[in-house]
Amino acid sequence: MSTVTESTQRTGSGAPYKPRGGRLWWQLLRVGFAAGRGAPGDRLRFWALFAAAAAVAVVALGVTASVATYDGRAARDQARGPVLSDHQHAVALWREAFDAVGEVQHSVIYIEPLKPGNQPPPGLARWPAPGEAMLSPELARAGQPDRITSRYGRYAGTIDEAGLVSPSERLAYVRPPRPPHGREKDQWFEVSGFGQSFPMGETLNSRPLGQLLLTLGALTGVPALALLVVAARVGSRTRDRRSSLLQALGGTWRHRAVVNIGEAAVPAAAGTALAVLPLLPALLTDIRIPPTGYLLNSADLRAAWPAMVGALVVSFAVTLAGVVVLHRIDRTGRATHPRPLSSRVPRWRLFGCAAGIALIAFSQYLSGTPGLVAFTGGTVVMWALLPSVAAVASRRLGRGIAARGFRTGRPGQLIGGRWTVEHPGVVVRLAIAMVIGLGLVCQIQVWNSRLGEKAAAARASEARVGDGVLSVRSRDISPADIKDLSHTLPAGSHVLTLNANPEQPGPLLEGSCGTLRTLGLACSVTPQPAAGGDARVAELRNWYGQGLHVRTSPAEPRLDRLYGEVIVVAESRGQMARVEQAAYALVPAVNVETLGETWLVGAATKARLNNWVLLFGSLGLALLLLTGAVSAAAEFIRVRHVLAPLSVLTGSHGVYRSVTLWHLTVPLLISTVIGGVVTAWHSVFFIAMVQEGSFSWRVLASALGGCALLAVAVGVLGGRTASRAAQRWRPTAD
Repeated sequence: MSTVTESTQRTGSGAPYKPRGGRLWWQLLRVGFAAGRGAPGDRLRFWALFAAAAAVAVVALGVTASVATYDGRAARDQARGPVLSDHQHAVALWREAFDAVGEVQHSVIYIEPLKPGNQPPPGLARWPAPGEAMLSPELARAGQPDRITSRYGRYAGTIDEAGLVSPSERLAYVRPPRPPHGREKDQWFEVSGFGQSFPMGETLNSRPLGQLLLTLGALTGVPALALLVVAARVGSRTRDRRSSLLQALGGTWRHRAVVNIGEAAVPAAAGTALAVLPLLPALLTDIRIPPTGYLLNSADLRAAWPAMVGALVVSFAVTLAGVVVLHRIDRTGRATHPRPLSSRVPRWRLFGCAAGIALIAFSQYLSGTPGLVAFTGGTVVMWALLPSVAAVASRRLGRGIAARGFRTGRPGQLIGGRWTVEHPGVVVRLAIAMVIGLGLVCQIQVWNSRLGEKAAAARASEARVGDGVLSVRSRDISPADIKDLSHTLPAGSHVLTLNANPEQPGPLLEGSCGTLRTLGLACSVTPQPAAGGDARVAELRNWYGQGLHVRTSPAEPRLDRLYGEVIVVAESRGQMARVEQAAYALVPAVNVETLGETWLVGAATKARLNNWVLLFGSLGLALLLLTGAVSAAAEFIRVRHVLAPLSVLTGSHGVYRSVTLWHLTVPLLISTVIGGVVTAWHSVFFIAMVQEGSFSWRVLASALGGCALLAVAVGVLGGRTASRAAQRWRPTAD
């Protein structure tokens, strides 16, 4: 008002002075800056916007870091891939095999240079000498308990980062003691150099960038936007009066937008700046991300610093745009509160929620990535709009509560029911955290339950016999290799052969008479059912079939090249590392595994992917809990001022508990029930679509119980807050 008065005096007439456009916008910004510094009721909004801006900026930086990491991975993968060629232009022989350490699979690259003076693969300072092996730092660290540095031969050092798609990749380059010859060459590729994309190493189990961004957006991005919506709509009587005054002075939505930007700029800028702090260590050194165990390449992030600056600018703009868009007043000036959330629930939200559910149901008819995109998109829409459905249901229930309170003369029911009818948006803001939180918790549980029957059987087998039974497989194993292996095994270990050719009646296990007796089996030159025996024989039957037969092996071991494998049985556990070392010294690219280890490795790979879901879901759940806390705090402020005079009219402080019970607790309980039903359907439908995993009703019941306790706590705290405010309330002339 002082500005208007001053401008009138400067003109010397009754006509107000109209400042220039630039000066007007600057004055409006100053009004907004001043309004954001300590006005009553604005401190909650300041910190809410601060947290929302930080959350949006973290998500934006996460997207940028993901893109930069994938770009760096693709460039290094392209540089190290072998270029296949003919014999005339070949400079080296190349072969890929697989091994595992701690149920984590890694690639073992066998290389044999053919011509001197050629460049080794990226990441190697020189070609390994015959019988040498070079390992990635992560493989050397993780495999230390399993003596990985001596498994493939003499340890010759580590692979540089230039030869690894990420610092956490597990990879080994091995040169066999002797060049391949005879039929061994059939498994090797002739290469003319390196510099072509080739699936190997960590890239074999990685997921496309689109899936990662989709998961990040659904599990963390949506909760961040939900926090922004709630923070922008946190009520403030001072802000509402200011908006009404601007409208009365002829201000348009543009003028109100400038004031709102000025008010929100400081907390938004501070929150955006705060998001940079977790990024700084990752720019300086390689950081391991819990609980995934993945090491971020700091060089990739430093190379993408311009994109990160742009992401911060965009996130800051998104925060301010959200504040402007979500703060609207009635054109007639009769209402200054945000209209869409306080007077009615728009019908399009109900139709949008139905469309999201329909999209989820339709996703079962799509396969691959389109089906996943449809399911995820429908899930995001459903979770975002489901609270509005709960608000409509609560509003209808509120009419019944108010009518019943009027008939019975109970002011708490009457007031609480009418507030629920007039303010359904309160239920929307409070229910967002609970509804989406229920969905996140149950989806994380379903994803982590996708172990599979075979993996569960392998885990049980491991508990029973451990590494007492090992499978040694390679197409290059010869009878001479079998004899040599039997002589180099640790004491108490024995060798058998198993042929599982599908054309024969059943799998046939052969071994010396002494070895068979060690297993509790009878000696026979003719195949006999492998009945009886000890626990190791029982596990062999479980994995190779109950039709397993056994007989005494002839003097010359026979092994089917395609369907045969060597079985090593040990009298004591803990011999696997020595068996692997002996096997790799005889036959390159051999696979030494416990029974069912392939399924355990697959389950571990899936669990590591699920850890990313757990990471993003946990961050999203934390943001949703913060959203619920902000909403509850905002509602307490409103309830405190509005309910205070009721004690004069009713003569009792018990009305506060009754009003908050019917206005807050009961609608939230309804939202919990609706969210629980939809979450159960959503999770069971997902399991039926992927045909894997299990749904824990106990987890859902626990989550529903937590939401119910939160609903009761919100009502109790609201009642206590209003009761305390009533004791200090005095009539004023406003």
